[in-house]
Amino acid sequence: MRNGLLWTVGLVIVATLAGCSVGPRVPDAPTRPSVIAPPRDLGPLTGSLAHPKSRWVPVGWSELPGFGEDPLHEAWIALLANCARPNAAFAPLCRDVRQLTIATSEEQRQWMTDRLQPYRIEALNGQSEGKLTSYYEPVYDASRVPNATYNVPLYQAPEGLVPKRPWYTRQEIETLPEAQAALRGREIAWMADPIDALMLHIQGSGRLRITEANGYQHTVRVAFSATNEQPYRSVQQWLMSQGVGKVGKWPDDTKAWAVQNPQRVTQLLWSNPRYVFFREETMSEVDAAFGPRGAQGVPLTAGRSIAVDRESIPYGTPVWLASSGPAAQLQKLVVAQDTGSAILGAVRADYFAGTGADAGRLAASVNQPLRLWALWPRQLPAP
Repeated sequence: MRNGLLWTVGLVIVATLAGCSVGPRVPDAPTRPSVIAPPRDLGPLTGSLAHPKSRWVPVGWSELPGFGEDPLHEAWIALLANCARPNAAFAPLCRDVRQLTIATSEEQRQWMTDRLQPYRIEALNGQSEGKLTSYYEPVYDASRVPNATYNVPLYQAPEGLVPKRPWYTRQEIETLPEAQAALRGREIAWMADPIDALMLHIQGSGRLRITEANGYQHTVRVAFSATNEQPYRSVQQWLMSQGVGKVGKWPDDTKAWAVQNPQRVTQLLWSNPRYVFFREETMSEVDAAFGPRGAQGVPLTAGRSIAVDRESIPYGTPVWLASSGPAAQLQKLVVAQDTGSAILGAVRADYFAGTGADAGRLAASVNQPLRLWALWPRQLPAP
């Protein structure tokens, strides 16, 4: 039963990624070893691999907490997606990844120990503990045309926007005639709540249940397109600077504050000068089963994709993640498939929790210690 389900999942992912420049083919039947040996250690290891912001230290598989318990078939969806745009080191392994889509977790685990080498990721000063946060894909109602309820615009990027060159701040976008003129006609849709719109800006992508001018309703995805290249400022930090106290449940606490302080909502929003522009994407039923495309260019997999600092971990790298905190106990295989402006440092990751309200509640609560191990192909140089 499970193998049949995984075969179906594999086919769905292949269909999803068929439009990419490097598309996976239908998985072949895997070669199944008759005996699955336990993960083996490699004995004493020496040497390290340097990166701009991290160093990778080779270790044995026994150092990875929970490696023998993770249901790897869940992570294989992310690995298969990864093969639509693999980095040069992993491209030769994609045939195996496709073949093992319908294998058991034990067979997949054996393949990993045979073909990959774990490296503990450390900061350049040797610190191996960092921080895990989380993000998700929100879902909001919206209108194609503005009205008394839906009056908060979401914009496409203006023409002439230059990468890495600061554009107008959030306050200037909402007040200066020249900024508003540049965005006129660039509206994708209109939302009802400015804090929900801000949340969409912070997450970088989401789904909109849009009502068209003729009353037709459907769901589209709005994906990150560009920013105004202004610095990001946390509205939670701003609230605390105003004496509100610690904001524990974002965005619920912020919305509650806004109800009590309607005259200060604009001041709250303008405290974050960064502004995000989007592009609209239609969604098929297959698209709807996955998250948005991350910076690697492949769909994110809930619970199995992470955003990283590219100067520490290259896109497409399988990573063993271990994090323990009040929000989640995680020991699992994930894949580095995205990035974020606040995701900086050697041992730093943003965990993609999924789509919708439940994923949002988890994402808002994750802020806890983290350890990471990169899993790099054997007999290949690290990047």
